[in-house]
Amino acid sequence: MKRWCIKREDMKRWCRHLSALPSAVKKHFSHAAMQRIEAAIANSEALHSGEIRFAVEAKLSFLELIARKTAKQRALEVFSELRVWDTAQNNGVLIYLLLADHDFEILADRGIHQHVGGAGWEQISHQMELMFRQGKFEAGVVDGISKISEHLIQYYPAQSENQGENHNELPNAPVIL
Repeated sequence: MKRWCIKREDMKRWCRHLSALPSAVKKHFSHAAMQRIEAAIANSEALHSGEIRFAVEAKLSFLELIARKTAKQRALEVFSELRVWDTAQNNGVLIYLLLADHDFEILADRGIHQHVGGAGWEQISHQMELMFRQGKFEAGVVDGISKISEHLIQYYPAQSENQGENHNELPNAPVIL
């Protein structure tokens, strides 16, 4: 007979998620901060043909916790739900932040990923993580957008005749899940 056992790490994680309030997002990202992040995305996208999305979530649902869903698995779902994969040049990038887990993911579509590679995304993630650990959430996200933009400008520059008027395939507004 197989026994069902709850691991200590799971219990700690459940407590973090079940005690997290939806207002945790507003604690780290004020309305003004979200507007500045949206502006950073819009300014960035004027310089290249890529698409950047930012999504933040306070916690996972109880069912997601029972299923032991990771931040990466949830980020993949959000990547799909927000249609970041659905850009003409396959150059969409998602920054996903899960506050209760103190975790985040940068997911890139295959077009830009083939140029940047895992090491490039890790480098950006490391810089963002340093800022997050200092409590500088907005600055960490904006810095991440800036670093991602450098790659998008290099590999998917705006067409000179249309610079500043690129077709916006996805909304720039941050998403609170």
